[in-house]
Amino acid sequence: MKLAGGLYSVPKQTAFGQAPADDAALIEAFLKGSPYLKVTPNLYNGLGVGLTQLHNRTIVYNHKRHGRFKLGGREFEFRIKPRLPAKLTLEFLLVDLVNNLGDLGEDRSATLARVKAAAQNYPAPRLRRAAEDYGKVGTRKFFDQALNGPDVEHA
Repeated sequence: MKLAGGLYSVPKQTAFGQAPADDAALIEAFLKGSPYLKVTPNLYNGLGVGLTQLHNRTIVYNHKRHGRFKLGGREFEFRIKPRLPAKLTLEFLLVDLVNNLGDLGEDRSATLARVKAAAQNYPAPRLRRAAEDYGKVGTRKFFDQALNGPDVEHA
């Protein structure tokens, strides 16, 4: 069964019909083994910062492809990132939440205030490192102020 250009699958038959292809297998084949990290904005809801929206999209951070692609009947948004963590961590998710806050449909200032409060519950060195490695410029500044306070001068 053809899933996308050059991407095929042999679907398994279940009592309810053909089972869809596994996301990980689809992405792995599409990226030809290149490292990736799959994130859905619904994971942000588990961070305890009061998010309420549900999203029907999957973001795949990788080093190879950029754009929206339909694979096996599901749409994936591929984004090229220069750095990826080896595995999904809570610190990465918190940084990614701030990176993508404009796309989430949440009140920006209220969410940032809750993220700032929640940041105090994370190990500061790990959160600071995640912000430096994976955050946009504004995100890095936000976490720098959240973790150090606004009155700290840097040499």
